[in-house]
Amino acid sequence: MGKVVGIIAEYNPFHNGHVYHIQNSKEKTGAEYVVAVITGNFTQRGNTSIIDKWEKAKMAISGGADLVIELPVIYSISSAENFANGAVKVLDTLGIVNSVSFGMEANDLSTLNNIANVLYNEPPEYISILQHELQKGISYPKARDNAIMMYLNDIKRYANVLKGSNNILAIEYLKALKNQKSNLIPIGVKREKVYYNSTKIIDEFASSTGIRSLLLQNQIDEIRKVVPPDTFGILLNNLKEGTYVLDLTAYNYEIIYKLRTMSLKDIENLPDVNEGLEHAIKDAVNKTNNVIDLINSIKSKRYTQTRIQRILLYALLDITKKDIETSKTTAPYIRVLGSSEKGKKLLSQISPKAKVITSLKKFEEKNKNLGKLSRLIEIDKRATDVYTIGYRSNSKANLDYTKNLILQ
Repeated sequence: MGKVVGIIAEYNPFHNGHVYHIQNSKEKTGAEYVVAVITGNFTQRGNTSIIDKWEKAKMAISGGADLVIELPVIYSISSAENFANGAVKVLDTLGIVNSVSFGMEANDLSTLNNIANVLYNEPPEYISILQHELQKGISYPKARDNAIMMYLNDIKRYANVLKGSNNILAIEYLKALKNQKSNLIPIGVKREKVYYNSTKIIDEFASSTGIRSLLLQNQIDEIRKVVPPDTFGILLNNLKEGTYVLDLTAYNYEIIYKLRTMSLKDIENLPDVNEGLEHAIKDAVNKTNNVIDLINSIKSKRYTQTRIQRILLYALLDITKKDIETSKTTAPYIRVLGSSEKGKKLLSQISPKAKVITSLKKFEEKNKNLGKLSRLIEIDKRATDVYTIGYRSNSKANLDYTKNLILQ
């Protein structure tokens, strides 16, 4: 079997930049196959995917992926660190992947690797600087960025590196590879023309953020320019059917209800809640009935909007701190969403030690005692059922049992 390159992505939605990334990754690695590990119905920044995970799998396969695997929800809505660790564990568990490719704003991988080494080794001098920065009352990400620049003592080289969303995740992938003693070879592909948060269209490229913004403004014809034809067709069909969720506001009342009926102890037990943040959340939710006002009431220099959004998702999906700890010590299952004709060869080559799910019903019937994995699967199922509540129409539960594997 030929070489296999792994890609970790959200594809929210899949666009021309992703096609470029797949093609460039294959050229750099000489890979014959592409395995994409993607987030499902909710994303790492604590928001929703526009369309469900099976529709995203269709996009990815049409765009050049051979095997599409879902990153379990417990990882996909976690901090960048746990997100990266989970994704690398999935790729390693397969036993067939040679390299992992990711986007970056930096010009070279060595710059990112130097930062990853600091975060992996945590030298005492760096820890001391970090603690000093945190005492200023700024957010942990900001304090960490400052500490890294001061420790490496090269502001010119590292100042803007940590402002890039892709760079931040790339650093976490590199750190995860070190933590797990992985043999995967890291490959960085420089992001060209349009960066993560940009809403501009340059030539035939736009970011996922930009495309979602166009969807909110109903500028459908503009989207046609920056996505592959198959992606455009899939998006158009879901818009027509009402099977899409633009953002977290689709769950306004569900989130408010959950938080209002939770005790302070319950809120304190949500991941990312510490230092008395539960009091601020409880006070805010008692004074508003919409998610936007709720987030704006809680966020601060110390607690970013992304972190607050993740906390809201944890509450919505009944995810606790214990669940996050479980995810850190568990080898995840391999939930296959779809495959190309060529990718079917990969399925037969996956390590026999891996717990592969192509049909959830058959998997659960065959495996009666899954231990810690049963909790992670339960969270995935709940996430799918909650997600469809946000549809404009055609909302159905139990899709994890009724949706077929995407084969193209």
